[in-house]
Amino acid sequence: MAVFNLKINGKVQKVDVDPLTPTLWVLRDHLNLQGTKYGCGVGMCGACTVHLNGSAVRSCQLPVSAIGKQTITTIEGLSANATHPVQKTWIEHDVAQCGYCQAGQMMSASALLKENPNPTDEDIDGYMSGNICRCGTYLRIKEAIKSAAKSNLQKK
Repeated sequence: MAVFNLKINGKVQKVDVDPLTPTLWVLRDHLNLQGTKYGCGVGMCGACTVHLNGSAVRSCQLPVSAIGKQTITTIEGLSANATHPVQKTWIEHDVAQCGYCQAGQMMSASALLKENPNPTDEDIDGYMSGNICRCGTYLRIKEAIKSAAKSNLQKK
């Protein structure tokens, strides 16, 4: 066991865990941040996506010891009251069906828009290809991302 001081959603959180513990389980089991979901456990489905210094990463494959002083943002930290443009457009486009993958989808989408504020359909397809939606809401996801991009561009 080792003590880690992790900066998560703008706050420093202290955890005492095995250094090889995946960040997903630290978030869910030790810090009760349960918006990040377990999907496949091998980094292929995207349900566990969080931001590490603003970039989308799979938390099921990220050992807590690899974080160091980097910052983590979970779906709970994207905005305090679902006012992030991606969260708003997800609601507007009625994206979620079962909803299980949607936190990971939104975390990937928000990272995409940070890197590329005006993505093409091909950009969206490429970036989001690592996030699986078993309900098949891909068209609504793409429309929500395009709407979020437009709302971000209009604010500038």
